[in-house]
Amino acid sequence: MEFKIEICVDSVESAVNAQAAGANRIELCNSLFEGGTTPSSGIVSSARENLSIDLHVIIRPRGGDFLYSDLEYDIMRRDIDICGEYGVDGIVIGMLRPDGEIDVERTAKLIDLARPMTATFHRAFDMCADPLHGLQDVISSGSSRLLTSGQNNLAVEGIELIKKLVQKAGTKLIIMPGSGINESNIEQIARSTGATEFHLSGREATESGMIFRREGINIGETPGFSKKVADPQKIKNIIDILKLI
Repeated sequence: MEFKIEICVDSVESAVNAQAAGANRIELCNSLFEGGTTPSSGIVSSARENLSIDLHVIIRPRGGDFLYSDLEYDIMRRDIDICGEYGVDGIVIGMLRPDGEIDVERTAKLIDLARPMTATFHRAFDMCADPLHGLQDVISSGSSRLLTSGQNNLAVEGIELIKKLVQKAGTKLIIMPGSGINESNIEQIARSTGATEFHLSGREATESGMIFRREGINIGETPGFSKKVADPQKIKNIIDILKLI
């Protein structure tokens, strides 16, 4: 069986590391601690220039919920135009209505705007009211794939629903498990769900090169002297595990 690995990154450094490790696709984001928001045009442009594998960009104007105002919707439209100009291969989007249903109408309009880029419906799905009805809505929107943790915090906890989604989607939609996937659970998730594409970050904390360090002060909510970067060895390990299935 042929498997594909998508690596979620928030830097060009991580994207290049993931490509070198053998990843099939990159999902480029900003603010992964918020679940991912739209990256800057500079990062998108640099990533496209430094990658030969497929590049997908999340279109999410802010963290929080997935109920967007008309102003935010317009921002999403503009960001999709920018992605098209830079030669991005796909967008990653997700919108809900106040009642927890998939916002099919506005999602479909953005997907039509994005063509020929493909579209992945992201984990906004995991917050929808009815996953099986939501699955049909995601298919109706024109999405190519669905990223989901099976409506759990971690994909390994949502295996049963993911398996059901894979079976019901058939060839109409690619179901891609994501959230907390690593070397310890990838085999279980792959064998149990029947999925063939997987989404993960494969990150490892790295120390800053700063010699002088002002202690006791954080700029923002995260410590200032470390960062998380995609680890090529972690990604290679996961790919090697999948090759044995």
